Formats: sequence, C-alpha cells, structure tokens
Amino acid sequence: MTKPTTSERDSVPLLCFPFAGGGANFFRPWNKMGLTGVVATPLQLPGRERQLDATPYRDVHVAADGLLPAALDAAEEGPVALFGHCFLGAVLAYELTRRIVETGRHEVLHLFISAARPPSAGPVSDVSHLSDDAFLTHVEETTGRRYDAFDVPEIRELLIPTLRADYAMDEGYRPRDGAPLDVPMTGVYATDDTFVSRAEVAKWQDVTTADFSLTAMPGGHMYPADDPVPLLALISETIAAGRATSGRGLTHGTA
Repeated sequence: MTKPTTSERDSVPLLCFPFAGGGANFFRPWNKMGLTGVVATPLQLPGRERQLDATPYRDVHVAADGLLPAALDAAEEGPVALFGHCFLGAVLAYELTRRIVETGRHEVLHLFISAARPPSAGPVSDVSHLSDDAFLTHVEETTGRRYDAFDVPEIRELLIPTLRADYAMDEGYRPRDGAPLDVPMTGVYATDDTFVSRAEVAKWQDVTTADFSLTAMPGGHMYPADDPVPLLALISETIAAGRATSGRGLTHGTA
C-alpha cells in the first residue's frame, strides 16, 4: 500500500484495485501522470509483487474483509474514494465501499467502476480449472493483451497460481443482500471494449441511490494500461466536484 506523503495530505486517497493478475505497481505511476487533489493509493493483494510468496485469496468477501484494515488506515481521518478496473477490481472496490460505509468512520466521496459487469451479472466464465495453455488463451482473448512473461517457464510457474485464484474469485463471487449504497458512482466503459459493453457498465446504477454517471474512454478493455491520462483527468475533476459539495470536506493532516 502506498500512503500519502506530507505534501499530499490535502489530497483524497483513491484506493485502487486491479484486474485479475494485477498488482499495486500498476497504479503507482498515476501520481506522476496528472492526478490533482487525489493520490492513488493501491491496496496490495497477496500472491503478487512484494507479497508473491503469500497465499492469494480465492473468495471476494474474504479478500474484502482482509483488506478493510488497510483501507481504513489509508483513509486516515478524512474522506476517501475507490477505483476498480475489470470485474475483480470493481467488485473489490464495491465490497470495500460497503464495508467502509458500514463502519461509519469515513465518508466515501466516490466509487469509480471501470470496464466491469455489475455484481448482478453473476459468473461470466468458468476457466480457472483449465489447463495452463487453455487458461492463458482465454485470458489473452478476453483482455486483448498477450503477456510475454508467460513465455518464460519459471515466471509462468510463479504467476499462474495467483491468476487462477483471481479468476476463481470472479467465478465464485455472489453479492450479499443489502440496501443499495448511498455513494456517488461513475461507471467507465471503453469505446472499443469487446468484453464488457456500455450497457453492462450502466447496470452499476442499480447498486446506488446516489448520483450515477456513465463515461466513455477511448481504447479497448485494458485502456488504463495504454493511456490512463483521460481517466485520471475524469477522476480529478469528479473528486474536486465531490469535495465542493461534501458537507465534511477534507480533514487530512488536521489536528
């Protein structure tokens, strides 16, 4: 987890959750790429990067419960926002939002959902049990990206268990009963995404009673990896507007 530095204390932490197989390092460059009033604060999942030796989660609810203390710590005493890309990142951001709200300790200014089907969609694949080759072929076909690291047997052996566990989280996830969130949300879809449609992202509106907006980004399903700058501008502008209308405002770094 990346915590705000002293010079960033007046920025809203944006808790970031990755796509299947992704890690915190994906988001760290964002803080040098145009975010204003916001500091990207990725929460690290076990089984990748510095936690490569840790057992990965295979259940979204267990993962959300496990990440909650880090999320509350990152929020410090002020408001917080959350971002999740693709189904895994989106449902983790959604489930963490529910848990943060339930604690009553922090205001969630905004929830950003990117290129993801809604919780009600249910499992969209059943591939975590496939052979390595068939599994990786599915990953490449659905994301539109080929990962050269999997061509190296030693790296492939290290990375596939975590990727399989992430897909198992996707396949086994079921939302629990509960009232819709009272948290403003933005659903982001990619114009050239062949995996998740605009209509599917729009269905996230059903999980909130607060304002919901739907925004297009250029590119395919993994558009944040190709050019995140338009997304970061959207996040910055949305958080600035949320701060202006929030009754609590910012308290980061205050006594």
